[in-house]
Amino acid sequence: MTVHFDAVTVDWFGLATVRLEGQTGAVVYIDPGPEEYGVLDGLEPRDGDLILVSHDHHYDPDSIRRVAREDALIVVHESIDASENDRVEGGPDDLPFDVERVGADESFVLGPLDLFTTPAYNDPDGPHVDDDGRPYHLEGAGCGFGITVDGVTAFWPGDTDVLPVHEDVPVDCFIPPIGGTFTMDRHDAAALAARLEPDVVLPVHYDTFAAIETDADAFVVDVARRGVPVVLDE
Repeated sequence: MTVHFDAVTVDWFGLATVRLEGQTGAVVYIDPGPEEYGVLDGLEPRDGDLILVSHDHHYDPDSIRRVAREDALIVVHESIDASENDRVEGGPDDLPFDVERVGADESFVLGPLDLFTTPAYNDPDGPHVDDDGRPYHLEGAGCGFGITVDGVTAFWPGDTDVLPVHEDVPVDCFIPPIGGTFTMDRHDAAALAARLEPDVVLPVHYDTFAAIETDADAFVVDVARRGVPVVLDE
């Protein structure tokens, strides 16, 4: 299913893998892969002009090669380092593309596209910690991405809790994680959507595996009751 919103089409493939395409032809992928979850099985479009990778857990060089054009720009959070990651071979600097590293509070103009980043992490005093009390996502180890395509600003906050910085994010198309366990859950995301008042909400990062299973239909009802348009890409 493809979601059409103003001048942009949006596809969700599973986990946090999202494709945005503007009417002018620019194609953006957010967090393609990883391959172990099968979100891109059978697909090798190689049409992406800009590929955004938010943190180590979502970095997968094989998936990037599947979606990126030969002249694509790959933008990765500065913390990504595959040297201690047995799941992948080769870090961002080994990719056959132009690669830019970014922090968690930056903004850029990339040709016709505007890009900004936000912090993304779990509160050490919150519920999204492992059995040892360690946050699944540490502060400084990832980011969210806002990208403006043909006048439409889409915002993926990354694998994160709801943070104070999110209160002032400009967003037309809000793409929140709702699976809980490692990120904000559907209740947190619905409350944030109501505060941000986007033109549409497309939830992601749920049901790809057991730990992030949730009731997406209940999320839709919750958001709609708050007066915010919401759609499922399933």
